[in-house]
Amino acid sequence: MPGFPVRSLVFAAALVPLGLLILETFQGTLGPNPASALIDRTGEWALHLLLITLAVTPLRRVSGWRWPGKVRRQLGLFAFFYTLLHFAAYAAFDQSLRLSAIWLDLWDRPFITVGFVAMIGLIPLAATSTTAAMIRMGAWWPRLHRSVYLLAVLSVLHYYLLVKADIREPLIYALILGILLGLRMLPRSWLRRMNPTRRGRAQAQAAPRR
Repeated sequence: MPGFPVRSLVFAAALVPLGLLILETFQGTLGPNPASALIDRTGEWALHLLLITLAVTPLRRVSGWRWPGKVRRQLGLFAFFYTLLHFAAYAAFDQSLRLSAIWLDLWDRPFITVGFVAMIGLIPLAATSTTAAMIRMGAWWPRLHRSVYLLAVLSVLHYYLLVKADIREPLIYALILGILLGLRMLPRSWLRRMNPTRRGRAQAQAAPRR
């Protein structure tokens, strides 16, 4: 996509959920429990963006497009941004910024513990997302950033433990994550063969000439 402002488009699209939340807050249309709605929706978007980030590499390998790789870092940072908003909303509205209450929650409520561990794990990934950090860390950089898959598992587990009755949505997220992890384990050559453009070229080259 030469000349296409894909980064600007992704930046604007990733801010839309936040803009809608702010608008609904001022309009008073977040429902009977606005605080709970803010916590839930920032968490949902953090998970959405994390899974979209994980989908970038399989999409790029299957499609042959290069532009998804240009926005992977941006998507990952937005996933971290919404994770911070999610935790800030919980700390402010659920616990009134009382550190002692948050600390007790970390011990008493497993879904809070798992979610907090996932958030802490995202901090070094966000802090080392620059090209300079990649060069400076060398072979350690991909090893560190592969931990995002474990953090995604913890994020889905956090949602699963949070839901007490209807677990259909957490299971859908778990299925999506399982597919992404499965694609990650496939050899790159297999993913490239799934590219219809590459497959069409290979078939054309293999076809007998008359």
